[in-house]
Amino acid sequence: MADFELAPSLLAADFGYLMRDIDAVANSVKYLHFDVMDGHYVENISFGLPVIKSIRKYTDLKFYTHLMITNPGKYAKAFADAGSDIITFHVECSDDPIALIDEIHSYGCEAGVAIHPDTPIEKILPFADKCELLLVMTVRPGFGGQDFMPESLDRIAAVRKALDETGSTAWLSVDGGINSDTIKTVYDAGARLFVTGSAVFAKEEPGKACSELSACITA
Repeated sequence: MADFELAPSLLAADFGYLMRDIDAVANSVKYLHFDVMDGHYVENISFGLPVIKSIRKYTDLKFYTHLMITNPGKYAKAFADAGSDIITFHVECSDDPIALIDEIHSYGCEAGVAIHPDTPIEKILPFADKCELLLVMTVRPGFGGQDFMPESLDRIAAVRKALDETGSTAWLSVDGGINSDTIKTVYDAGARLFVTGSAVFAKEEPGKACSELSACITA
């Protein structure tokens, strides 16, 4: 049984045919990734609560919501109510990450903490045994289609070490530039939940693309 999962990023899907694209991967993955951007923390605006709420009615995939916003605590409950299963916020955007993790848990959701590539990796290590997911950004957040940052491998390995030392079962997730050329190297560094956008939704057969990405690890 595979010890990893893929989380296709809706940011790379065709917004005119969202359910078509979601249905195309539904039999290949367990997770669907939502990049929520506010135009403040990152220089882009994507989508928000109405999109997540509307899609929730039509799929049982696990919703992995990544809040790239400046005040995640203000909106955590709303995203939980919209149907998120995992709510991930950036360590740079919270004055009290532990309190926010606890709040997210109180809504019945799993909590994740993400880190920007420019932030020292030590900033996320204290949460290795506090939440269900740690997300290492492997590009600068804000736009899809960027190239993987090779220097991220040492950061991933450091988080993997912290998780193993604490006995944590939290997912070590990565987001940015994950494709057939990079996924095995990132897996070997310790990541286990892979957010991937264009490597899935830019393909003619997104479901097949998911299988091919998985095969890059298991082959």
